[in-house]
Amino acid sequence: RTLGGATPAEIADIFREWNTGVLDSFLIEITATVLDKVDARSGKALVDVILDAAAQKGTGTWTVQSALALGVPTGAIAEAVFARAVSSQPEQRAAVRERFGDVAATPVSNRDELVKAVEQALYASKIVAYAQGFDLIRTASNEFDWGVKPGDLATIWRGGCIIRAAFLDRIKQAYEAKPDLANLLVAPDFASDVETAEASWRSVVGQAVAQGVPVPAFSASLAYFDSLRRDRLPAALVQGQRDLFGAHTYKRIDADGSFHIEWSGNGDEVSAD
Repeated sequence: RTLGGATPAEIADIFREWNTGVLDSFLIEITATVLDKVDARSGKALVDVILDAAAQKGTGTWTVQSALALGVPTGAIAEAVFARAVSSQPEQRAAVRERFGDVAATPVSNRDELVKAVEQALYASKIVAYAQGFDLIRTASNEFDWGVKPGDLATIWRGGCIIRAAFLDRIKQAYEAKPDLANLLVAPDFASDVETAEASWRSVVGQAVAQGVPVPAFSASLAYFDSLRRDRLPAALVQGQRDLFGAHTYKRIDADGSFHIEWSGNGDEVSAD
């Protein structure tokens, strides 16, 4: 809406079109329904008269808490929860807006291209969100001996819950083909889809950041994807810092065991085993 200049009714049409393709899902369907609703009192789009402060029942919070406890990265899911929390901070929002002003974005010249790119970005981010969710459930199943099979879980969700989506059938097939699948992102069909969507995904996140439009789930999903594919991450520095301030030790890439630097002494490395 900010960069494309579309009305809620026009965006509803876009979501209905998306719901005929790979994004076919209950949430896409109801998004179109809500966007299309006209407020009987004012004659305006209903979304324009609803207070923009999203409430929570706790399921998202519990998911993120479980992920933290089990050490499973679920940034896309967490950002969705935190986005609601930000929306429910009216005093802080008002104070920051007063100091820095509202975002003054410039609409793009080609709305159709933007719509196509956002569709790809949404689809790639959706794959990441499901990848993170399945990773969390698999980790919990192993930790607590639940015996959950990801493919069966996809079938249950397909049967009737708010995250039901057509592509759950493909998730089921992916886990049936390879029960020990390391991550949904590397399942052949989904990997191919992500490769197709990647350029649009980056473009959408880049445009949003440049124009001051918050897209926390998109950007967190992309960061997760990029983090997983990197051969080396800055975590080496973090582990070095942890060793310095807390003697938490570190492992080397060229030797077995754990090590520690005598930071306050002679600076020598010693074995921590």
